[in-house]
Amino acid sequence: MVSRKETGRILKFIIVLSIFFWLPGMLFYAAAVPEDFEVIGLENRENQKILLQLYPLDPILNDGQKTYFLIEKKYINELRDSGLNFTVETARFAPFLIRQTLSGLKTQGGLNGAYHSYQETAQELKKLASTYPSLSRLLIIGKSLEQRNIYALKISRNPGSDEEKPGVVFLGCHHAREWISVEVPLLLGKYLLENYSSDSRVKSLVDSAMIWIIPLVNPDGLEYSILNYRLWRKNRRYNPDGSYGVDLNRNYSYAWGYDDYGSSPTPSSAVFRGAAPFSEPETEAIRNFFSSRRLSAALSYHSYSQMILYPWGYTDQPAEDEPLLAALASEMAGLIYQVNGRLYQTGRASSLLYVTNGDFTDWAYGTFRIPAFTVELPPVDLLEGGFLNSEDDINSIFLENLPAALYLIEWAINNHQNSSISKEGKEKIRLEKKIKNVVKDKMGAIPPGREF
Repeated sequence: MVSRKETGRILKFIIVLSIFFWLPGMLFYAAAVPEDFEVIGLENRENQKILLQLYPLDPILNDGQKTYFLIEKKYINELRDSGLNFTVETARFAPFLIRQTLSGLKTQGGLNGAYHSYQETAQELKKLASTYPSLSRLLIIGKSLEQRNIYALKISRNPGSDEEKPGVVFLGCHHAREWISVEVPLLLGKYLLENYSSDSRVKSLVDSAMIWIIPLVNPDGLEYSILNYRLWRKNRRYNPDGSYGVDLNRNYSYAWGYDDYGSSPTPSSAVFRGAAPFSEPETEAIRNFFSSRRLSAALSYHSYSQMILYPWGYTDQPAEDEPLLAALASEMAGLIYQVNGRLYQTGRASSLLYVTNGDFTDWAYGTFRIPAFTVELPPVDLLEGGFLNSEDDINSIFLENLPAALYLIEWAINNHQNSSISKEGKEKIRLEKKIKNVVKDKMGAIPPGREF
């Protein structure tokens, strides 16, 4: 028979064990959708424009019908009094966030589960570069505010030389909470290197192009998202008003600050564009990288909306090359659909999603005149897969996007034309580089292309 004393010890042990396993989840519940925030859904695009100008909305998802935003609770009554149609969706989102986090704790023993942290991403890139030295070269192209490296992995038959070949760039994680956007370009780099010797198509692409993988543009934000607040979006800039963060995908120079609903001048806003174009070392690193290399196409991964977007984002007007951009996007969407039957909508960013200014895709196309796309990765169905991707979905999402990525590389090879910066574009870059530090304690990027 177990004594009363032993029974007490067992009960204490069970309580401690329960706290150990459940407290992280309960703490995360509070951080998933904070007590002073709600998630709202808006269908009408004109209402979205009005609200983006009036309130600090944080866009988190578009499902093809509604766009969902985080907003402080204190504004909800004002919204109701305004007569604008919206729905409160908080109850739909929090359970999925908790389930995904607890799943990560169970399967991998860490808050990010199978998703890569900054350190894990760096280790994977270093491993690939050391395993395939004749096909890859790892560069440090800049430093984040908190002095984390921003890596670029070059994949090519002659990775150590400056080749006369088309360059194609795949980027991920401008926004911290979009963990899946790290995985897809990282897995693409791994796939190309691992299959070079056995797949004739992969060999041909690697032999004929310079493929660049930049999976983690916002390392500080990613770490904060993993360790502190899952829905964190921006980098970790300390702003003059005491708030944190600049939206890196509003900090590029093309059409920067064009209006106040495609980005915000308010530091506390989730879409704060920063004090000046390229005020952040993370975007400065991307600018320096692009301006010092010959590139033919670019693709930036985001989530969650299941779309392929092309310029313009800052205005609902067609880009000069819209027929080409639309055709490429349509072809990529068709290739994606053939894998899992998942439909990615295609269109001009400003008309299909919402207006943005100072974003990467507009800048890459507008400055270098190369095809540039944003791929918004799934899921969009809150009832299947949840708001955040399950760890089990990582590989399937990569595999469905793989044919599109290979197609874009192939297109760049067949239509080889180095990025040609217009006279206006060259002057913009020259002036940007001359701008003195306008943000206190700004840490600039190291010279582009320093090899790891």
